[in-house]
Amino acid sequence: MAHDKETDKSVSTQPPRRVTLVDVAKKVGVSTSTVSLVLRDSPTIPERTRKRVLEAADQLGYVYNRRAAGLRSAQSGIVGVVVNDLTNPYFAEIVASIQESMTMHGRVVVLSNTAESTERQKKFVDTMREYNVDGIVICPAENTTPDLIQKIQAWRKPCILFSRNIPSIEADYVAGDNRGGMYKVTQHLIELGHRRIAMIGVNDRTSTGRDRRDGYLDGLANAGISVEKELMVTCPATRADGMEAISNVLDKENPPTAAVCFNDIVAFGVMLGLRARQLEPGRDFSVTGFDDIAESRLWRPALTSVAISRSQIGDEVVSLLLRRLREPDSPYEHSSINTELVVRDSTSALTTN
Repeated sequence: MAHDKETDKSVSTQPPRRVTLVDVAKKVGVSTSTVSLVLRDSPTIPERTRKRVLEAADQLGYVYNRRAAGLRSAQSGIVGVVVNDLTNPYFAEIVASIQESMTMHGRVVVLSNTAESTERQKKFVDTMREYNVDGIVICPAENTTPDLIQKIQAWRKPCILFSRNIPSIEADYVAGDNRGGMYKVTQHLIELGHRRIAMIGVNDRTSTGRDRRDGYLDGLANAGISVEKELMVTCPATRADGMEAISNVLDKENPPTAAVCFNDIVAFGVMLGLRARQLEPGRDFSVTGFDDIAESRLWRPALTSVAISRSQIGDEVVSLLLRRLREPDSPYEHSSINTELVVRDSTSALTTN
């Protein structure tokens, strides 16, 4: 018997038809506008209807086309978040807070860790425009110039700066009171009797670094203590650099008895460096940090630090972005989050032999 080589007409070679809003609406017995509102998380739809629509969409295999919906509504539901160093727990906690708050407001966060690269930062921002994001939240990389922010503003996209500001640019901005916080902790050491106080981790390339430096200088000036440039050490904010910096400072002819550090990470390095020299932090030498990350409470001795509420920064960032979406031409706002000095065991009164 000869084999029939003719193609079996019963087997379709056409791709399956895409499930549409109309299909979901028909299955549930509601309008397509109701289905659309459910898929966009509108609070106007009763919970019972919402569940029926979502169950039908799942059964039919419907996939919500957010890009098309964004083109229709002029909003994508996406927010770009740019951070300079996600490995730093301080920034990680702020980003987590921003993401949680954005989710509560029905928006998705797309994240970029620039690692202080202005080129990587620029590419991400340009990509976010292509995706028609609702706004961009950015902690600028070192050496970021005003033109990047001006470009985003020219696109009529909300742009919220957090933690770091950029000179010569007007924009919405949220940060802790860095200058006031560093003044508090410098004053704390002075009240303990210290007069030769080093600053480890000076960084003039960011607004945060400049503000914390100025807070340190304010504290010395208020107490009538002369500034000694050799006690102001510029270095990256890492454990390794903190450890090296304190070793160099201790080798000076008249070494300090205490140090304020740019942040907690640097302070941990300083504490390791002290122990490498057979000195006990908090007993032989006082050390302070800044940011009060969770690890500060776990060190022995526990680290005296300046606390800034990361959740408050995150909530304020989202509040400013939503306001900018509602009122695109409203005046720019600068929000300063209060700091709190948290005294622990890494600082003590100066003792004289």
